[in-house]
Amino acid sequence: MIETANHSNGSAALAAQSDTHHRLIDPKPGTQRERARPTQTVSLVIPVRNEARNIGWVLEQIPERIDEIILIDGNSTDATVITARSCRPDIKVVQQQGPGKGSALRTGFASASGDVIVMMDADGSMAPQEITHFLHFLENGYDFVKGSRFMGGGGSLDITRFRRLGNYGLLAFFNSLYRTDLTDLCYGFCAFHRRYLDLLDLQATGFEIEAEMTVRAVQAGLRIAEVPSLEMPRRTGHSNLNAITDGRRVLRTVWRARRDEGVSAAGAAVRGPESAHPASHHTAS
Repeated sequence: MIETANHSNGSAALAAQSDTHHRLIDPKPGTQRERARPTQTVSLVIPVRNEARNIGWVLEQIPERIDEIILIDGNSTDATVITARSCRPDIKVVQQQGPGKGSALRTGFASASGDVIVMMDADGSMAPQEITHFLHFLENGYDFVKGSRFMGGGGSLDITRFRRLGNYGLLAFFNSLYRTDLTDLCYGFCAFHRRYLDLLDLQATGFEIEAEMTVRAVQAGLRIAEVPSLEMPRRTGHSNLNAITDGRRVLRTVWRARRDEGVSAAGAAVRGPESAHPASHHTAS
């Protein structure tokens, strides 16, 4: 079930957006969630490759609430790592395992030690100050929080008309398959409780990992919130995103996940209802 809620009495971090409607997706019937402790530790995962001219600005904006910053380096040939360590001597640099953004993020997730994991890009297109909005919802009973450029209060100063149409098409396909009402699918500003990492079972190696995370979260019955986010143009350099190629990968990811879910459900029906959906998929640990 999807509802909209106005959080005018939220934390101070949300006061400036008290009139903004956030989209909240309740889990499957019977699911209960415990409220997170505000004292939970937070790991920020940032995949990076040749972003020496951008990473310093990003790191300077990181809120104090972050306990651990993990930089996943994809074999940068410029001064990215040197710049990052100069700005944040406490940063944890990890070498990316395998090609692609998905591989980088999965490497970072495996290296994170915080109770909560936040992921964002290194090019300056996402505002680190927005992280506090994500944490607010995780601290108030939600399991997975997504940034959205296409809901009230959000926006994009970077997306082309072609990419926008592609995003709408993929989103409509996703919503029709899963009977959801999400407003953004292909945006990599997300946060979730680390205890659900194994449940998400991420396999993607490229940009499609952003859609895969949402698919897995919906399939698992996690409680999802969307928060408005402003996407800015990358500060310098050029993106490696290929709208057509990556769009096809997202489409395949969404469709295969739905197909595999159907096969799994059919097999469980033959074996017996007790094996269809393990309880751990719907209850917080």
